[in-house]
Amino acid sequence: MAEPPALPPDVVDAVDKLRTACRRRYGASAEIENVSVATLGGSSRTILFDLVTDSGREALVSRQETYTLDQSPFLPPALQYRLLELAYRERVPVPEPWFEFAPDEGLGRGHVMRRVDGETLPKRLLTDPAFAPARAGFVREAAGVLARLHAIDPAHAAFLEPSPDSRDPLAAQLERYDYYAEPHPALDFAFRWLAQRRPAVSRRCLVHGDFRVGNMIMDNDGIRAVLDWECAHLGDPMADLGWLCTRSWRFGFNDKPVGGIGQRAELFAAYEAAGGANVDPAAVRWWEIFGLLRWALLNVMQVHGHLSGRRSPVFAACGRNTALIEYDLLMTIDGRFD
Repeated sequence: MAEPPALPPDVVDAVDKLRTACRRRYGASAEIENVSVATLGGSSRTILFDLVTDSGREALVSRQETYTLDQSPFLPPALQYRLLELAYRERVPVPEPWFEFAPDEGLGRGHVMRRVDGETLPKRLLTDPAFAPARAGFVREAAGVLARLHAIDPAHAAFLEPSPDSRDPLAAQLERYDYYAEPHPALDFAFRWLAQRRPAVSRRCLVHGDFRVGNMIMDNDGIRAVLDWECAHLGDPMADLGWLCTRSWRFGFNDKPVGGIGQRAELFAAYEAAGGANVDPAAVRWWEIFGLLRWALLNVMQVHGHLSGRRSPVFAACGRNTALIEYDLLMTIDGRFD
């Protein structure tokens, strides 16, 4: 059997500090085994490991912030951890939170949570025959998860009130766009189009902000855990429905607006049946277009990160990706794309 690849020095250092942090909480005999590093993620290091203690073995995940953007649209890790605790308590499917890093542990900002086995790669989830049962129930299950999330008393997430996206999501995007001082006529047009047609908010609730295929762990039976809470805010529940249906998150299966798997009518009916708010299809379409604008700006952010020191071929490619999203954005506004 081939030996696992050696870990980079910075990861070895992080694992040593993680071992010390675990021994502080679970005893001097605690040990870390089966360490691996996830390859995806741009501003966080994700370490998978087994924690072995006198009580047994637990499969865990460490998320450690390694890069902070000057103009970040993302919540700090401490607030993400509070959201994990809230969602877990309210029986939204999320990884069980274990502990946050202390300031004196040398791990920066981050936390540890229980590992959930499954798949996140959209291509496999949308094409592999093994996931056919999960795809068959995905729209109904996703609607149920969102209805449960949106039913949480927003007062429990009042700590999100100061975030720009909670105050005004469109103004928050414009502030980020202005920060990069990079002209994009298609985005200028989209900002004006959205501002002139903004729908009324159906009700104010906790919004995940990035609920889509790729940000959830799935197995053959369906959704096991919702990940990536860094975009959560207080706002319109239609925003989560619109983001899930945004063209970019269909991964080429554009005749199936709901994540490349299903149809809007099925999603809307299932969401209402699960206790969600009455769905306004026109409002959802507005949020789909907003989603394309927002995704384009996130790509602008990533390419600026590449140019300013966070070197990555993936982030460099975001420059080209921005133009592709702008095309989808204009065609969707024009009604040529569904």
